[in-house]
Amino acid sequence: MRKLLSNKKRADLILVVALLLLAGALYLTLNANRQEGGVAVVRVNGVETERHSLAVDGTFPLNGGTNILVIRDGQAWLSEANCPDLLCVKQGKIHYTGQVITCLPNRLTVTVEGGESNGVDLVAG
Repeated sequence: MRKLLSNKKRADLILVVALLLLAGALYLTLNANRQEGGVAVVRVNGVETERHSLAVDGTFPLNGGTNILVIRDGQAWLSEANCPDLLCVKQGKIHYTGQVITCLPNRLTVTVEGGESNGVDLVAG
């Protein structure tokens, strides 16, 4: 009985170590390809309305003042909104290419894109 317990603990330990290694490898793989973005692209109803460089600090009213975009130290976030749940404000700061802040009630998105966009999106297959 004692040997069986010892083998079970050993198997559990091996499983935990293997899962931690797998999680670490997955984390590194997903974050290795992240690139710092260059611009915050604002869209209302899916239509691009503004672009702001992440290299220039500022505060920008969006969508007629329904949301306030703040850009500071290469990061963008919504500091204020007139929506009831303020989920867009709670989403925090973004600065990697592809990150998005969404305000559904105001139909607004802020997406970080690369600094030098030629208007062509490539999809690797």
